[in-house]
Amino acid sequence: MTAVLSGFAALAAVIAVGWLTGRTGALGPDAAGVLSRLSYFVATPALLLLTLAEADPAGLFTAALVATGGSALVAAALYAGLARWWWRLRPASLTTGALASSYVNAGNLGLPIAVYVLGDATYVAPVLLFQVLVMAPVGLAVLAGSRGPDAGAPSRWHVLTQPVRTPVVLGCLVGLLLAETGWRLPAVVLQPVELLAALAVPAALLAFGSSLHGAPRPASGDGGGQVWLAVALKTAVQPALAYALGRWGVGLAGVPLLAVTLTSALPTAQNVFVYATTYDRGSAVARDVVLLTTVLSVPVLLGVALLLR
Repeated sequence: MTAVLSGFAALAAVIAVGWLTGRTGALGPDAAGVLSRLSYFVATPALLLLTLAEADPAGLFTAALVATGGSALVAAALYAGLARWWWRLRPASLTTGALASSYVNAGNLGLPIAVYVLGDATYVAPVLLFQVLVMAPVGLAVLAGSRGPDAGAPSRWHVLTQPVRTPVVLGCLVGLLLAETGWRLPAVVLQPVELLAALAVPAALLAFGSSLHGAPRPASGDGGGQVWLAVALKTAVQPALAYALGRWGVGLAGVPLLAVTLTSALPTAQNVFVYATTYDRGSAVARDVVLLTTVLSVPVLLGVALLLR
C-alpha cells in the first residue's frame, strides 16, 4: 500500500508546484496552455515512442484485455449515451467526457502500482497499449476534426487521415515499428529523445496544477453534472465492470483478476486534460474529473487491494 500512497504523493507534489507557479504568475498567464502543448506535441510522442519500442505488441492480446479494454469501452459508451441524451452535447464534448470516464493513469500510477503491489510491470501493459493504440487515436481524431458552430464540417479525408497526423499516434507508430523490427535507435538520436520524453509527465502535471489556480470549485457551474457522471463511471463503474468481465467473462482469478481491477480503478490520466486543452474542447470538465478521481481513487485502490489480495 506504500506504493499507492507514494505514487499519489509524488503526483500531488508536482501539481502543487504547478499551482504555485500559476498563483505567482512566474510562467506567465498562458502557462497551462503552453505546458499542455509542450507535453502533447513534443514530450508525450517521445515518451510513447520509447515505451512501445521496448514493449511486446503481442502483450495486448491477452485475456486481461477483455476486462480492461471492455470495461473502458463500456464506461465511455455509457457516458456518451447518457450525456448525449441528457445534455445534447456535441461530439467533441462527448469525446472529452468519454475519455475522462475511461482513460486511466496507466503511466504515472499504473506502472509503480504494478511493480510494487502486483510484483510485475507487465500487468499494466494491456491497458497501456489499448489506450495508446485504440482509445487515443479515435478520441484525438474526433477532437482534432471538430469545428466550432460557425465553421464548416471537416472533409471525410481530413477525418480519416487525422489519426496518422496526430503527434501521439505518430510516436506510437514509430515505437511499434521499432519493436517489431528489433531495431534500436543510435545513441545520437536516443539521447535527445529520452530528454524530451522526460518532460512529458512533469509538463502535464505542471499544466494541470497551473490550471487549478483561480479555477472555480470542482464540479460547480453548468458542467457539474457532466463532471459527476464521469467521476462516478470512472471511480465505481469501470473497476466493477473490469472485475465482472475478468472473473465471469474470461475466468481470471488471483493476481491477474486483482491486476485488471486495480488498473481499471486508476484515476483519469492527465493526458485527457492535455488533449482537451490542446483542442480547447471541454478542458474544464477534464480538469475537474482528473482532480476528483485522483482524490477518490485512493480509498478505492486501497479497498480493492485489501479485498482481492
